[in-house]
Amino acid sequence: MHSRFSAPLLLLGAACALVPLTLAAQQGGQPAPTPQADSTRSAARLDVDGKHGEARAIFQKLIDGAATPEARAAAQRRMAISYAFEGNCAETVRYEEMVIEYWKTREQAEPQNAFYQQGEMANEAARVCIDAGELEIAERMYRRGSELGLTEPEPKTHPKSLWAFRLAHADARLAARRGKAADARRHVATARRLLDADSSMRSQQERFYPYLVGYVALYTNDLVTAESELSKAIAMPGNTTDPFLHVLLAMTNEKLGDDTRALALYRQAFDASTGHNPPAAYSRPFARAKLAEQP
Repeated sequence: MHSRFSAPLLLLGAACALVPLTLAAQQGGQPAPTPQADSTRSAARLDVDGKHGEARAIFQKLIDGAATPEARAAAQRRMAISYAFEGNCAETVRYEEMVIEYWKTREQAEPQNAFYQQGEMANEAARVCIDAGELEIAERMYRRGSELGLTEPEPKTHPKSLWAFRLAHADARLAARRGKAADARRHVATARRLLDADSSMRSQQERFYPYLVGYVALYTNDLVTAESELSKAIAMPGNTTDPFLHVLLAMTNEKLGDDTRALALYRQAFDASTGHNPPAAYSRPFARAKLAEQP
């Protein structure tokens, strides 16, 4: 059906909220009120407002003046996300690789966490790249993330099933984006089997499954299924304010010809995308462009 929204459908990304936002957050806390933390918050706000050059100038100062390797890695990760707001896959990967190098130095001191974080950073870069349409790089980084995460020594605190599920999730989305519907459905079935085989992992990851089914349906033009599954995903605890899911559902409604509903969802996505993370980095600029089309 015809839609008055004229911007092309952009390339979308990985499972929402699979990675923590900051090094402080992944350790269970928030940055202390210091000049460095204040600068980080200011720069993040600039990215959200679309002032990426100003944001990166601050992040570069934080990198150059970091008092510890951990602080430098935290600023480098923020720089990676700053580039994600512009869909710059190459620079995002470059800075995430710097963060991976930091975690390599922590392998002996905290082996379970260090290998896990290496996998997380690779997956985070992959998510940005699939959003940017760099599917080959995204696939490489997703596979690298699984390989790094699986290197975690025993006793593992992050099971093999988690990385297998994440990779099946990524493979399904990549196949759908490449127009390989049968392959995408096969990977979705694999993801479902992995969830059903591990109840502990399923309790944490189940909310990403209807998102996956809806994503694949959207990109294989099964719009009725996409609308149903993405609506189900948004209703699940942990997903209700996810801007990326709102963008996906908006795109679905746009393709269905329901411009009123699509516009409302784009506005919700814009209002919700205030974080400094991959979901916001894709959703806010995309929703802003959609809203700017309106008279």
